[in-house]
Amino acid sequence: MAIESSVPSNGSATNGQTTGKEVKYLPTEHYKPFFSKVENDLKLTPIRNLLPLEATPGVISLLAGKPNESMFPFTSISFTATSPHDLTKEVTGSVTPSNLTEALQYGPTAGLGRMNNWLVGLQERVHKRKMGEGWRTTVGVGSQDLVFKAVLMLLNHGDAILIESPAYAGMIPVFASLHCDQVEVETDSKGVNPESIRKLLDNWPAGKPKPKLLYTVPYGGNPAGMTTATERRREILVLAREHNFLILEDDPYYWMYYSDDERPPSYFQLELEQPEVGRVLRFDSFSKIISAGMRFGFASGPKAIIDAIDVQTGSSNLQPSSLIQAIVLALVEPWGYDGFETFTRNVSNFYKTKRDIFEKALRQHLGDVAEWSTPESGLFFWVKLVLKPHGDGESDSDDLISTKAFQNGVIALPGTVFLPNGRKSAYVRMAFSLLPEESVHEALKRLRDVIVKERGGL
Repeated sequence: MAIESSVPSNGSATNGQTTGKEVKYLPTEHYKPFFSKVENDLKLTPIRNLLPLEATPGVISLLAGKPNESMFPFTSISFTATSPHDLTKEVTGSVTPSNLTEALQYGPTAGLGRMNNWLVGLQERVHKRKMGEGWRTTVGVGSQDLVFKAVLMLLNHGDAILIESPAYAGMIPVFASLHCDQVEVETDSKGVNPESIRKLLDNWPAGKPKPKLLYTVPYGGNPAGMTTATERRREILVLAREHNFLILEDDPYYWMYYSDDERPPSYFQLELEQPEVGRVLRFDSFSKIISAGMRFGFASGPKAIIDAIDVQTGSSNLQPSSLIQAIVLALVEPWGYDGFETFTRNVSNFYKTKRDIFEKALRQHLGDVAEWSTPESGLFFWVKLVLKPHGDGESDSDDLISTKAFQNGVIALPGTVFLPNGRKSAYVRMAFSLLPEESVHEALKRLRDVIVKERGGL
């Protein structure tokens, strides 16, 4: 396989010093067969292509139809936020006048330069990835915005895709709209089962193109709460190389890890162990830790694919919000990476307590009529309802949860909505992030009444 000329890894995201270790990465040409007809036909608008030239010294620009900043009514933006070191204390922050001027105007398609530099530094610190390894970042309107664009850039109508099952319900309709063959990969409490992938691909029908992508949520998988074990991730990376597929690592729950065991490294980090990098496209989100409504996410991955996502952004929403980025920077830059990681640990500890309260209530109210595994990350319990105590026939939670439980004053999601091919399921997804303890007990009491009635008693 052709490999791009290896480039020394940088010692940091900014100083350009080398560590002496060389990382080989896949060449741009490797990705051409992965791109969809949409990507091949779509081009960045001429204005967006030329905007960076406005920064050329001495150039007078007549290029873009930008509004005059003096007419924008905002003159300052400041805020109060919790301290990253003590969530009971507050700190103040503000967007400086020069940064505010930049934030209120049209900005780069991939996001503000300062924002991307900060994100590159974060990925270097957390996932051990350096510049000079063939990757870069781009900012999106939440990570789902970027995942959606990546899918459009990489899949044609009718393509096969490997998708963990159960899967995040927000992506199933996207793949369905492209009439994709959603090939379900088995999972359990340890995450995606690589043996399932191997069997599927080793026995793939002759003459049918193999899947180009694996879609997975590796931490706190939505809905199952599973976190894929490190050795399984390594095996899947080997399979990606053997069968030439890309891994879409959708990871909004990365910073919410509750286990006492060592955190599994990301696919993005682990691919450094492979002969070459470039098969992982990683999606991160601040929605679960800073604000869901700010819609701030970012992607990291092979430059050729990130470039293609930016083409889609330039043709759809032009750019992510520069104002949101400026506010995020005004928050996290004073924190530094140490403060950011301290804050995320405090957030994770908060949700771990919520999880433990919910599981204690589960044992109390549903322990004899349901089964589950304790999630190590995320916001959900994936609970199997024992609706037929004598094992006579397949249980299905759909009507019980969608109709009967709702009529009894509790709402959740039946398992069938998380199965790519929509078959029956005895499972139900329960979110534990919001409810106070007394409401948790009341909700599970109501659900127990419905289950017991459905079973015809205990």
